Amino acid sequence: MRAIASPAPVPATRPARPVIVGHRGAPSYRPEHTAASFELAIDLGADLIEPDVVVSRDGALVVRHENELSHSTDVADRPEFADRRTTRLVDGRERTGWFSEDFTLAELRTLRAVERMPALRPLNTTYDGQAGILTLAEVVAIARRRSTADRQVRVLAELKKPSWFDAEAGVPMNELVAAELRRLGATGPDGPVVVQSFDAAALRKLRADLGSRGPRMLQLVDDAGEDDHLVTPAGLREVSTYAQGIAPSRHRILRRDADQAMTGVSDLITQAHRAGLAVVPWTLRPENAFLPQHLRRGEAVSGTGDMQTEARLLLALGVDGLITDAPDVAARARAELYTSRPSRTAPRPAAVLGLL
Repeated sequence: MRAIASPAPVPATRPARPVIVGHRGAPSYRPEHTAASFELAIDLGADLIEPDVVVSRDGALVVRHENELSHSTDVADRPEFADRRTTRLVDGRERTGWFSEDFTLAELRTLRAVERMPALRPLNTTYDGQAGILTLAEVVAIARRRSTADRQVRVLAELKKPSWFDAEAGVPMNELVAAELRRLGATGPDGPVVVQSFDAAALRKLRADLGSRGPRMLQLVDDAGEDDHLVTPAGLREVSTYAQGIAPSRHRILRRDADQAMTGVSDLITQAHRAGLAVVPWTLRPENAFLPQHLRRGEAVSGTGDMQTEARLLLALGVDGLITDAPDVAARARAELYTSRPSRTAPRPAAVLGLL
């Protein structure tokens, strides 16, 4: 196993600090995708707030973790929507529940948000039922309202299954996203919205629609399997033709075995930087359930471990940002490594990405 306990010093050629992305807001402390969660993320130091985007029956872009709504809303307790429960084949497996594409925006507005992981975040259930469903436009409005001359807050919008929506639900998500970004005045590379998705075909299509001077994009990369080709040298070069960065699972960088013990560090950051791509891994979470064994504290999976050390290691390895459920913890790790460091002249990929 390679030595990983003590982060290496940041090389002198590395420039200013990486960005912190509030993953669905700050869901370690408030139910995800609520206005309170996004606002808190900004208060805790997030440079970007990240909503997942799905589509309603009437073509509205709404923010939910996925198009199946039963885990993040109270839809299952609504008798008026009992007949909407159905089974769909999504990403090759059957899912039973209530799906966004079967509801109009007006109907979705009647639903209330609930904590999606109550067993791991029981304190968040205190806020169940207090917030409604937001649209992408409303999240952009939050970012714009909270931006200042000294600090621009941006939105990192994740498009959930756009090709599936098009082919299986008959909803042209890519076209809807392009039209909404134009309506919001958010189509430029320095605008308020950065787009990411696991769906490479959809990102390429959106790039062709909005042009080379369209919004910045990140290619999401899953843990393993069908995304493996994206992190080869050839795959990274291909990604660089339509995106400015990759957002890989952190497990692609910090290797673990089946027992969740760390086993080493990959060279993905170096390879991506050689291809001119920023690297913004996901998703750092403070609960023991998500941490490697040596950073867990206590026996409870819902207990809080040492996410700050995981964040500090990734930052020291040279990532250009961190996507996290706890922006304050990531911000503290960043401050440890970057506070009072001299300015650097070499451009870092995150600066090229337009996130700084």
